[in-house]
Amino acid sequence: DVQLQASGGGLVQAGGSLRLSCVASGLSSDDYVIGWFRQAPGKGREGVSCISSSDGRTYTAASVKGRAIISRDNAKNTVWLQMNNLKPEDTAIYYCAAEITTSYGRGYRLALPRPAANYDYWGQGTLVTVSS
Repeated sequence: DVQLQASGGGLVQAGGSLRLSCVASGLSSDDYVIGWFRQAPGKGREGVSCISSSDGRTYTAASVKGRAIISRDNAKNTVWLQMNNLKPEDTAIYYCAAEITTSYGRGYRLALPRPAANYDYWGQGTLVTVSS
């Protein structure tokens, strides 16, 4: 069974920082994309950032660009999302998700970001609350 465990959320003042972690277990492939999504109260899901395990390419949404950095440690099956200069509008539940990309073959340059519907597995989410 593939499981994704997101953690690192919490309450922070505007201008503060948080480092979210996503640990994946049970992955049977070395080729995957880990994405971070968020959903604010009363709003739809938004893709925040994603990273490819095979070549390390990343995507970051305009809404967090310059404030969010995604990174990975393939050996630990862990992806981090460093969020800096947090704003109240960043308040949301943050989810990580994994898309297994083995079928595309090594060397295939995946288009990033990946649509939410492409993701095969989702974590339970971690709440980020930013106070003004």
